[in-house]
Amino acid sequence: MVSLEQAVAAPFATRQLADLGARVIKVERPGEGDFARRYDTTVHGHSSYFVWLNRSKESLTLDLKDPRGREVLHQLLGGADVFVQNLAPGAADRLGLDVEALTGRYPRLIPCTISGYGTSGPWADRKAYDLLVQCQTGLVSLTGTAEETARAGISVADIAAGMYAYSGILTALFTRATTGTAHPVEVSLFEALAEWMGQPAYYTEHGGTQPPRLGAQHATIAPYGTFTAADGQDVLFSIQNEREWAVLCADFLGRPELTDDPRFATGSARVAHRDEVNAVVAERVARSDATEILKDLEGIGIACAGVNDVAAFLDHPVLAARDRWQDVAVPGGAMVRALLPPADLAGLPARMGPVPAVGEHTEAILGELGRDATDIAALRADAVI
Repeated sequence: MVSLEQAVAAPFATRQLADLGARVIKVERPGEGDFARRYDTTVHGHSSYFVWLNRSKESLTLDLKDPRGREVLHQLLGGADVFVQNLAPGAADRLGLDVEALTGRYPRLIPCTISGYGTSGPWADRKAYDLLVQCQTGLVSLTGTAEETARAGISVADIAAGMYAYSGILTALFTRATTGTAHPVEVSLFEALAEWMGQPAYYTEHGGTQPPRLGAQHATIAPYGTFTAADGQDVLFSIQNEREWAVLCADFLGRPELTDDPRFATGSARVAHRDEVNAVVAERVARSDATEILKDLEGIGIACAGVNDVAAFLDHPVLAARDRWQDVAVPGGAMVRALLPPADLAGLPARMGPVPAVGEHTEAILGELGRDATDIAALRADAVI
């Protein structure tokens, strides 16, 4: 697999495939490489984004504006199964790497294009970054408090697009294996996140208003959110159905008569009277420490959790007990913890290789393509690699 990738969406897709054992050759700009390498310097001098997204890959530097760089790329594509790119709008076309040109030249190659708003339509030429797409899909209008909107705390549009590219590539590989036909894959950040907006879209279209912003409360289920215990710690729990509501009333709130109170008897009624529901629950939670509250709720079968910060997540007992951490190397020789991929394939351990330095594998890859030391030296002298 050859990937002309940058930032988050495409690297996230190809890292999933690298985890499964695919050979991923990441093509980067000579010298500076993927600009995500410089987003921050928090991981032993390296970007937290880049370390997360690029383990187990090989880095090849090429100046694709130089015909000699494009020649090397086409040598690679001649033997590749998949080509992934998320360049700026129009950049792939200018390099002769548009889907039509690639499929005509390499009939078995599966090109995967990741764009902002699609390769056709009125916004095809617009650049798109994660937060822009969060805004355009309406996600930001749903996130935050009644007083203020907020972005989602992670790059959800990029991650969504990367996951659809990953699953699309796997589907295309399976289809090629079973039918002999290679189908190009296209994913846009906007359409990926638009799919994730399905529930609020239906709610808004058919209900007349969009779900309200309620911070850590659920917009369409009550009680479902955080409440502060006597020790100042927040706990979160969820009531999903009338059986759970009856149990909560009788065994936790100590008010079984609320089960049949018409203000609270159904999910819709509880949402309509959210403030009254929350007041009853908050009063009860405030009488006990968080540890006691969580023990009581677990004891009666109500889903609940403390509200972790990131440091607490890193030390989560489930990750430790299930041995989900594995060390990987970053450029310079330091080791960092990395989570194993979420999908476990029995008998097939995940590939957890090092994060590459810029151009680390250039000479080895060129050697595989038949380039000798003199040719490689000339390319380097001319800054083609």
